[in-house]
Amino acid sequence: METILVVDDDPGFRRLLETILAKEGYQVQTSGSVAEALRQGQARSFDLVISDLRLPDGDGLAVLKWWKENAPETPVVMITAFGTVASAVEAMKLGAADYIGKPLSSPDELRLLVRRTLDQSRLEQQVEVLREQQQNQFSCQSLIAEDPAMTRVLQMVQRVAPTSATVLLIGESGVGKELIARCIHDNSQRARQVFVPVNCAALSPTLIESELFGHEKGAFTGAVDRHLGRFERAHGGTLFLDEIGELDANLQAKLLRVLQEKTFERVGGTRQITVDVRVIAATNRDLKSAVAEGKFRQDLYYRISAFPIEIPPLRERPGDILKLARFFLEKSARSLGKSAPQLTPQAERVLLGYGWPGNVRELQNVMERAAILCDRSVDASDLPFDVEESPRPVTFKDIERKAIEDALRANGGNRTKAAAQLGISLRTLQYRLKEYGITSPRS
Repeated sequence: METILVVDDDPGFRRLLETILAKEGYQVQTSGSVAEALRQGQARSFDLVISDLRLPDGDGLAVLKWWKENAPETPVVMITAFGTVASAVEAMKLGAADYIGKPLSSPDELRLLVRRTLDQSRLEQQVEVLREQQQNQFSCQSLIAEDPAMTRVLQMVQRVAPTSATVLLIGESGVGKELIARCIHDNSQRARQVFVPVNCAALSPTLIESELFGHEKGAFTGAVDRHLGRFERAHGGTLFLDEIGELDANLQAKLLRVLQEKTFERVGGTRQITVDVRVIAATNRDLKSAVAEGKFRQDLYYRISAFPIEIPPLRERPGDILKLARFFLEKSARSLGKSAPQLTPQAERVLLGYGWPGNVRELQNVMERAAILCDRSVDASDLPFDVEESPRPVTFKDIERKAIEDALRANGGNRTKAAAQLGISLRTLQYRLKEYGITSPRS
């Protein structure tokens, strides 16, 4: 329920506005002076402030100024009586969202103005969220995925992104499930709307329901204000539920209802809220086994797994290891304001031979450490582990791929010369390049 503060020293007019707005379902607080309005503003947040221009201890411009400085996301509408239109125009120049005449021409005039102002405010907040996201956004074009195991994943992403299907991403921690989820969102019909992530494993069972569905004021101890949940914030866009397998039975049932009916109630509330949200879920658990053990609802599993995508662990996509390592090394060095050190052949062999239990996230951390410690080159001794710690057998394909990349690099990308150096035909080399997803020499 949206909360509105009405500031006017005329008790009759104040009650009139309160009655009209309360009938529309808004929660209304009232004030008769500048001082009282500012005290209320310090005590709680409001979605909209409607203030008279003339008040006994000042004017409405002081109310407007306080809200612009302390809660700029809250729109302020000025009330203007006959003879104060010039002041209302001045208020608009200072940042007022709109103004309304006194007395009202009709209740509908107030209803329409309030609804329009609140809708515009919500739209502006969504635009700001999108702007923040774009500053840090990964796109599919920047995803490093040349290994065949990963290119198959991107092919599935390309197929499902434009649809409205619910997607379930399955993979170990650190493989990049949120990155893939953003990729799906960025290539969907909802790309211009918000992407809202929530890690179900990072919140306690007592908080996760309120975080997902929101709560009303007074719903529980400490609920001093109404809180919008992630589903409402994601309206029109995409909600990413990471580690969905961690939800308890009660939340699984409530989530199933939202997915089926697109409606829910906030915690402590009774009003039905309807949302239009695409859900992308992710898990590092075997949900089929969890269903068999009675730990995860079968009907919810079928609802979220309309289009499952398995993301391979880093050890199963060796063709991406060195390119990812160089990417993270260069990114970290750039953030430190220095040139990126080069990986030595010995370091490359260790990187390829390590099992990467922490997957891409672990590789990123290792390269960040190397960028800090190393200047010109990164050797095997500069890496914080030995291959024996988590060995991954080096296959013939690993060796062959590495030899092809070295030959291409040594010959400046010239495939004919590289084939001659390797002792194979140009046709065989071209076949191997396609098989291993090598598009250019690795520098």
